[in-house]
Amino acid sequence: MNMKELIQKYDVAGPRYTSYPTVPAWNISEFNLQDWQIDIKNTFKEDQSIGIYIHLPYCESLCTFCACHKHITINHKVEEPYISALLKEWQLYLSLFTRKPILKELHLGGGTPSFFSPKQLKKLISGILDTVTIPDIHHYGFEGHPMNTSEEHLQTLYDLGFNRVSFGVQDYDSKVQKAIHRVQPFEKVKEVTELARRIGYTSISHDLVYGLPFQTPASIKETVSKTLSLNPDRLSFYSYAHVPWIKGNGQRGFSEDDLPLGNNKRALYELGKELFELAGYQEVGMDHFAKPSDSLFKAREQRELHRNFMGYTTESAKNLIGLGVSSIGNGNRSYAQNDKNLKSYLQKLENGQWPVIKGHLLTDREVLTRDIIEDLMCHFQTDKLIEYSTYDADIYHKLEGFKVDGLMTFDNQIAKVNEKGRAFVRNIAMLFDSHLNESEKKPIFSRTI
Repeated sequence: MNMKELIQKYDVAGPRYTSYPTVPAWNISEFNLQDWQIDIKNTFKEDQSIGIYIHLPYCESLCTFCACHKHITINHKVEEPYISALLKEWQLYLSLFTRKPILKELHLGGGTPSFFSPKQLKKLISGILDTVTIPDIHHYGFEGHPMNTSEEHLQTLYDLGFNRVSFGVQDYDSKVQKAIHRVQPFEKVKEVTELARRIGYTSISHDLVYGLPFQTPASIKETVSKTLSLNPDRLSFYSYAHVPWIKGNGQRGFSEDDLPLGNNKRALYELGKELFELAGYQEVGMDHFAKPSDSLFKAREQRELHRNFMGYTTESAKNLIGLGVSSIGNGNRSYAQNDKNLKSYLQKLENGQWPVIKGHLLTDREVLTRDIIEDLMCHFQTDKLIEYSTYDADIYHKLEGFKVDGLMTFDNQIAKVNEKGRAFVRNIAMLFDSHLNESEKKPIFSRTI
């Protein structure tokens, strides 16, 4: 079966697996706040290192490709009360710890983190760093919007220990930028990239997206060429997740007829991948590329690459604390998500209440499945087939189809995804997902290709 036929066969809706179980499969009826707190405490007893993800939801304008939780406003008076709420939430987590946590990883996402002033960001980060131990090797980063990330933003966060920044580029073609409402000239991206490098950031990433409206091989080639001229340390090349049934009119700013789909969409990724590799970048996991000198590449080589709600990471802290509206965190055997309603989130913290509204407690089978899917997504192989077969004796038969299609090999214990099969790793991971309901009529996930 050739690649065109494989794409037609496997281009179905499926999760991106930044967690397992995925949020739609959470058993929220069996979850309560006390169980979440107990798991955070128990996980901390095993490992005092933690990661923190902080969701900063505000944006001044709406990008129509974005599927994140965000709030559009030009009123910057919202900054102070939100930062205060985040610090109150952090104090709630500190009350669970018996000693200072070791903060190995810190990430500011959004929304637009650089919507906030350097002063407010310093107040937030200082309020957290003053309560933790900062290890010699740590990874603190933020998502910077090229149009409003200033030298002061970069310097302030660098002085606080930040060493990573990712700039959302998406695409340089003017027609594509207009369609997704994200107009930003190459010169601006060049300016902030060079500023970050001059200040001392050791890992600068550019985020690109393929499958956007009006993209063509020629426009992708031009975008990649401009990106490579700025020599970022790592690159992400995400598949555009078209989920307008979830995000409403924000993803209805163009017609579906304007989107490259199926084989045409995958060809854009293969073109970008070829150009990245010719320039010396190596594919790391799914949709990420890094220079051999970058820590993400080294983690892959040492089989220390991990995947969580922040995407691919070099860290393995079992407690990931999610702060902010809609933010998700995890302990060793649980997940929890904060209130998605901004007003309600702020009100809860004003009243000293936890903003967690739902979560999930993992079963033994789910813990094993989580580990298998992470193995596949990070290393394209797993050695846990025998263990998993105690839950699903039919797993070998299920994998056989991918083997026949030339996408993987396996024996009783080990399954390996080959180079050809990497494009379909989400589909392979789905075989282990006992929560997927093939008869489900309501759309939930984006396409796997």
